[in-house]
Amino acid sequence: MADDGGSFGPSELGTKEYWDAVYEQEKTNFKDNGDVGEIWFGEDCMERIVKWFREGSLVQKDDRILDIGCGNGALLVEMAKEGFTSLTGMDYSQPSVDLAVAISKTENVNITYQRADILDEEDPIFSVDRFDICTDKGTYDAISLSPDDASQKRRTYVNHVHRLLKDSGLLVITSCNWTKEELTEHFSSGFELVDEIRHPTFKFGGKTGTTTTSIVFRKKDSR
Repeated sequence: MADDGGSFGPSELGTKEYWDAVYEQEKTNFKDNGDVGEIWFGEDCMERIVKWFREGSLVQKDDRILDIGCGNGALLVEMAKEGFTSLTGMDYSQPSVDLAVAISKTENVNITYQRADILDEEDPIFSVDRFDICTDKGTYDAISLSPDDASQKRRTYVNHVHRLLKDSGLLVITSCNWTKEELTEHFSSGFELVDEIRHPTFKFGGKTGTTTTSIVFRKKDSR
């Protein structure tokens, strides 16, 4: 593996206990008033990702797509509405999976959800047929904030996503912690950059930047 460099201080956002508590509360809110909860990175970001899937030439409507760390499943619901037919969401938080299932039923869309941990090499998710595309909207960021050896967990994540994808499969990853250049370095051992989903930019101190990065990697030949 390449040296992926960089680190962040540990945060409760990097713990399962935090996300279990968040989604237990969101389950209650959804049951009581129909509130689906937070859209991670916001609706505008999600719409740009969905637009890339809808209009891009690298994706087919029947591709097997896995959302890693699906949360409330909002991204998959929108993709189902666009006509994508083979959608799976995984999350290591059971309350998250429960919430996503409940929302998909109210939206009358066909999405498979399962509790699975991307960092657990023995997880049953690795024994199913491989996927054409994996999506990640914030999960790699959360792993980066783990209080327990985040650097090693990031390396494990890269290896395990590689296992989940078919040869030449795609990873569509969105981050607010890492730049395009940093992500490209982190994933360089098993992936090559093939596209970028553009987000609004800002200028500060003579430099141009963005608060959110969404890029598309293609899996290199099996290692």
